[in-house]
Amino acid sequence: MSNRPPTGRRRVALALSALLGGTALVAVPMSAPAAAAGGLAVQYRTSASGATADQSEPWFKVRNTGSASVQLSQVRIRYYFKADSASAGYRFACSWAVKGCANVTGTFGTPAHPTATADRYLEIGFTSTAGALAPGADTGDMQLRFYQSSWQTLNQADDYSFNGAQTSYADWNKVTAQLAGTTVWGTAPAGNDPTDPTDPTDPTDPPGGGQALFDDFTYASYTDPAISAHGWNVRSNSGGPGVPGATWDPSKVTFPVVSGNKVMNLQTSTSGTAESTRQTEVVSRSTKFKNGTYAARVRFADAPESGPDGDHLVQTFFTINDLTAPMADDYAEYDFEYLPNGGWGEPGNILYTTSWETYNPDPWQAVNQHTEARQSYAGWHDLVLTIDSGSIKYFIDGQLFGTHDAQYLPERPMSINFNQWLIDLAGQTATGARAYDEQVDYVLHVKDQVLTPAQVAAKVAAYRGAGTAFVDEVPAP
Repeated sequence: MSNRPPTGRRRVALALSALLGGTALVAVPMSAPAAAAGGLAVQYRTSASGATADQSEPWFKVRNTGSASVQLSQVRIRYYFKADSASAGYRFACSWAVKGCANVTGTFGTPAHPTATADRYLEIGFTSTAGALAPGADTGDMQLRFYQSSWQTLNQADDYSFNGAQTSYADWNKVTAQLAGTTVWGTAPAGNDPTDPTDPTDPTDPPGGGQALFDDFTYASYTDPAISAHGWNVRSNSGGPGVPGATWDPSKVTFPVVSGNKVMNLQTSTSGTAESTRQTEVVSRSTKFKNGTYAARVRFADAPESGPDGDHLVQTFFTINDLTAPMADDYAEYDFEYLPNGGWGEPGNILYTTSWETYNPDPWQAVNQHTEARQSYAGWHDLVLTIDSGSIKYFIDGQLFGTHDAQYLPERPMSINFNQWLIDLAGQTATGARAYDEQVDYVLHVKDQVLTPAQVAAKVAAYRGAGTAFVDEVPAP
């Protein structure tokens, strides 16, 4: 669970409009996993062996047992544990790693079928700069740890993957390892094979649907009448989220050509005062999107396009409906939020995916589930969100990033939104002008069908190959 302060919430009171449509779903065969001849083994030890501890310290080595080289960016390890309370939040840290802590990621998720010893997991991944493992080679020591956000004592005795007696490295099959989305090591808690759902044998769930919205954002300017005709609103009204008194400036939404392709550019700028702060948001006016697949290709930025760096910036892609009353149980919101300079108590860059059940604005109370990664996400990324009758899944660049529980499924349709805004003006004291850009290449929604990331890419390629810049087949609710 996350309990962010009110500044971390976007209260978009606009009625948002429909995204772009598409054709019926065409299943796209997936390619065979990279390094099909590959295999992995995971060794584990703990340096915090007590039944209780201030923090859990699972240390790992990953060995390539196959006959082909393995790219570490295709490797995921899961350590399963029992949360100390339903609302407990956790944070990951890397103390030391042979491959470099900057190349090791840690995110938290919830198994599809929680058990008495596993209702959370820590997933360890690697960046593209972590390199490869030759046959027979291993990663070397990865000294990792996680702890409750509140620093309350952890109970490890009931954690599925914990073994207090294992204080020297040895093979351990109560952690799982995936290679290119296929489980190649370990045994997950009952009913929780973590094989990535991009496996082509996974069924499309639920059946039916398939009406799509697709927009390639080939507009002339924010005043282009096609924007409104296609169901978008470029925000100009006042209000949150962000710096009180800031202006939502539609003129800061532009459509430049990048590498021969038009994109939507959202610029946020400030000179260190509320009066000088300009934020941007593009929202759909129709709230007609619910289960299915949501996708966008988004460029996040760590540094400003001009001026000094350091502001507490939020760059987003999300879906939302309105809160009809405090703690109303029919509220829904699903976020990708990137904070390049930290904020909400975080000191550096962090990416959140968050699924919201409800909240109370005053006094602040939040009911949500989130997954986060503390690393840079500067550059272009393929973001995919899927919602079916059992769970919410978030993917980044084809890899499963987080799975959230059925408790957080939407009861009512939502809008689709992009915005970029400042949490506050406390990130730096400079008074010089600075400007930050978030860019969006396309957006796609397919109603009531769960697409794999590869199927999303194929569908977008088909639209572009046919010269289709916009389509909206999604019916009104």
